[in-house]
Amino acid sequence: MLTFEQKIAIMESFPELQRKNVSLGRVNFHYEDSAYDKKTVGYHFHPNGNGYIYAGQIQGAETDDKGLVNIRDYTEEQLRDLAGAAIRSLNAGLGASGPESDASSGTSAEGEDEQTWVNDDGHVLTVKPEDDMWFIHAGLNLDSVFESYEEAAEYLEEEGFARKK
Repeated sequence: MLTFEQKIAIMESFPELQRKNVSLGRVNFHYEDSAYDKKTVGYHFHPNGNGYIYAGQIQGAETDDKGLVNIRDYTEEQLRDLAGAAIRSLNAGLGASGPESDASSGTSAEGEDEQTWVNDDGHVLTVKPEDDMWFIHAGLNLDSVFESYEEAAEYLEEEGFARKK
């Protein structure tokens, strides 16, 4: 189990999060650029090891009734992955139910024909809607095909890619 200090250091490594000290030695982390009313990503990190990440917008995440995941026994990689996914999910269009995506038509509300996604190693993938499907290409090579934008975005996020603005 990570120590309280290690968990705080991991959360502070996300420059988009703001630390907020709350009562009883607990710490919250807010994402002020959230596209939703919800801005708290890290909730009640406590010196006893407890803490929560808001995952209510992440498709498939096992959360409590408030959309929270207890990270008490998480490894560094698990905490980084979940916190990163939580931040991305609060950006319009990147979350499983973000307002820019339209599941009924299978296209993004922005009307884009193509999106570019990049990982930390600089690899680039493109996402294109074709014939009511979403195709992911690595250069000229087809990587994957999905029935919805949400599935394609979830796959890319799981593989460590982020949408290039």
